[in-house]
Amino acid sequence: MRQLDLLVIVVYLVAIAVIGLRLAGRQKSAKDYFVGEGHMPWWTVSFSVVATETSVLTVISLPGGAYSGQGFGNVELALGYVIGRVVVATALIPLYKRGGFVSAYQYLGGRFGPRLQGLASVAFVFTRLLAEGVRLFASAIPIKLLLDEFGVQASYRVIIVVLTVITVVYTYLGGIKAVIWTDAIQMGLYLGGALLAIGVLSSHVGGEGFQRALHAGRFRLFDTDFGLVHILTSPFALPTAIVGGAIFAMASHGSDQLIVQRVLATRSLRDGQKAMIASGVFVTVQFAAFSLVGALLWSYNQGRSFTELGLSSSDNLYPDFILHGLPVVISGLLVAGILGAAMGSLSSALNSMSNSTVADIIHSLFRTAPSEEFLLGLARLMTLVWAVLMALFACAFSAGTGNVYLTGLTIAGYTYGALLGAFLLGRLVRRASEADAVIAFLVTVGVMTYVVRGVKIDVSVAGATVPTAVAAQWLVPLGVVITLTVGGAASLFHRAPGGVQAPADDGGSGADRAAAAVAPE
Repeated sequence: MRQLDLLVIVVYLVAIAVIGLRLAGRQKSAKDYFVGEGHMPWWTVSFSVVATETSVLTVISLPGGAYSGQGFGNVELALGYVIGRVVVATALIPLYKRGGFVSAYQYLGGRFGPRLQGLASVAFVFTRLLAEGVRLFASAIPIKLLLDEFGVQASYRVIIVVLTVITVVYTYLGGIKAVIWTDAIQMGLYLGGALLAIGVLSSHVGGEGFQRALHAGRFRLFDTDFGLVHILTSPFALPTAIVGGAIFAMASHGSDQLIVQRVLATRSLRDGQKAMIASGVFVTVQFAAFSLVGALLWSYNQGRSFTELGLSSSDNLYPDFILHGLPVVISGLLVAGILGAAMGSLSSALNSMSNSTVADIIHSLFRTAPSEEFLLGLARLMTLVWAVLMALFACAFSAGTGNVYLTGLTIAGYTYGALLGAFLLGRLVRRASEADAVIAFLVTVGVMTYVVRGVKIDVSVAGATVPTAVAAQWLVPLGVVITLTVGGAASLFHRAPGGVQAPADDGGSGADRAAAAVAPE
C-alpha cells in the first residue's frame, strides 16, 4: 500500500514544477524575473511570504512543542510578528514601492551610496547561504525518516540534490512568478494537511480529549513569568514574544530581501501593505493549527512521553502520526506537504539571492545599463550558481556535527540588527553619511558575532545552573541600538552632508541611479 503514497509524492513533485512554469509564463526581462513586473495578486504574495518563512522544521516542530509543554506559545510569538509587520507595512513598504525598487537594498544605495548597498547585499547573501544551507540539510532529516518508512533508502546528500534539482527547474525558468504561485500551492497543501489531521484527531478524542488537553496546559497561550533572566533567555516570555518578536519581524520582513522581494511583486502600495499584514494573520492561523495538532496528539496518545511512544525526539511526533495514523494516499499527500515546505523556502531563497546579487552587487560594475536579454541571462545564471553553492554547503554540513536547528536559528542574529539599523539610520539620522553607516554596520556585525557566540546567561533548571544564550528576539533590538549609536556618534564628527534626502521623500528619484541597471526605462 505504501506504493500508492510514493506515487502521490512523485506526481506532486512533477506537478508542482509544471504548474509553476505554466502559471509563470515566459520571462521577458530581469524586472519580470525578479518582481513579476509588479503584477502579482496580493493574496498569492501573502501566501508566498508565509511559505517562504515556513521550513520543514516549522511544520514538524510546532506539534511536538505543543505536545511537550509549550502549548500555544508559538501563537503568542505570532502576535508579536503581526505587530512588526504592521510597522513594516506602514513605514518601510512605501519606501520600496514608491522608489520602484527590485531590491530592498537599493534604498540604502539611494540614501547612502553604492558601498553600503553592496555591503548590505553581501551580508544578506552570505547569511542566506548559511541559513538556507542549514535549513536544506535539516529538511532532509525528517524526509529521510519518511522515505525509510516507505522502504526507499536514500542518503541525505541524494535527498538534498533531488530537492535542489526539482526546485531549481521552475525557479530558473519561471522566476519570481513561478516561485510565488508554487509557494501558494505548497502552503495550501501543508496547512490543509494540518486541518485534515485536526479533523481526524478530533474524531478520535472527542470533546473530552479537548478538555483533558486544556486542563493539562496544552492550550496555554501567554507565558507570564516576568523574571528578568526568563525574559532575556526564553522566546516565549510575554515581553520577549511581543516586543522582541515585533522588532525581529521588522528586520526579517522589512530589511531581508528574501521577504521584501515578494512584496515588491504586488500591483500597488496598498496591495503590498495588504500582503504584508495578511501574512502575519495567516502565520498566526498556521501556528495555531499546528499547535492544535500537538495538543490533540497529546490527548490521542494519553499524555505518554516520547520515549514511551518509541520516538527519539519531539520532531518525530507529527511524521509518525502521518505515517501510522492516517489512511494511505492521505499520508502521501501530507508527506508531499512537508516536501512542499522544503521546496518553498529553497526556491524563495534562490530567487532572492540572485536578485540581490544582480541588482545590488553586479550592477555597480557597469557604467551603462546592460540590455534586458543580458540581465535576464545573468539572473538565471546566478540562480544556478547559488543553487549549486547551497547544495554543496548543505551536503558538507551533513558530514559534520552539531545541532542544525539551533545553528539555523542563531544565524540571523549576526546581521538582522545591522540591516534594520542601517535603514533606520538613514531615516532617523539625517546627517549620517555613507562612511558613518558602513562603520556602524561593520561594528554591529562584529559585536553581534560576539554576543551570539560568547554571551551566556545562567539559568536554573531543575536545581542545576545551565548557561543559556540570549533569546533570538532580543538580538535584533540590540543590533539596532548599536548601529544607531555608532552611526549617530560618527555623524557628529563631520559636517552634515548637503542635499541628503531619502529616496521615498522625493517620489523615488534617488532610486533611479540604483535601479537603472536592473530596470531601465
